[in-house]
Amino acid sequence: MDYTFRKAERLSSKIIIGKMFAGGFSKSFTIFPIRVVYMPLEQGEAPAAILVSVSKRRFKRAVERNRVKRQLREVYRRNKHLLTDELQRREQRLAIAFIYLSDELFATAELENGMKTALQRISEKLFP
Repeated sequence: MDYTFRKAERLSSKIIIGKMFAGGFSKSFTIFPIRVVYMPLEQGEAPAAILVSVSKRRFKRAVERNRVKRQLREVYRRNKHLLTDELQRREQRLAIAFIYLSDELFATAELENGMKTALQRISEKLFP
């Protein structure tokens, strides 16, 4: 298992992000405190490219926003194998956005439980 989080796994294309949130192509669900939006991709270097978003409205201080983003990236990095192994086997690509919904800070263990559930749910929906 590869526990790294490379640059190719970061979603930075404005075109793809725009398509994800324009609707039509993407699907979404919520596992509190995370909303997950995902969309299949035609091409890409990594099996899954992710975007992490924390609203400035919920956390005014950048220190708190950065902490939550760091927690979400770390939790994804440790559990991405739940989804990426199957994506690699089927040679598919996916764009995923994790949007933090709560205005409270959570322990990393709680976020990890939510992330595991989210990745398993994506896998179940893509590969029934």
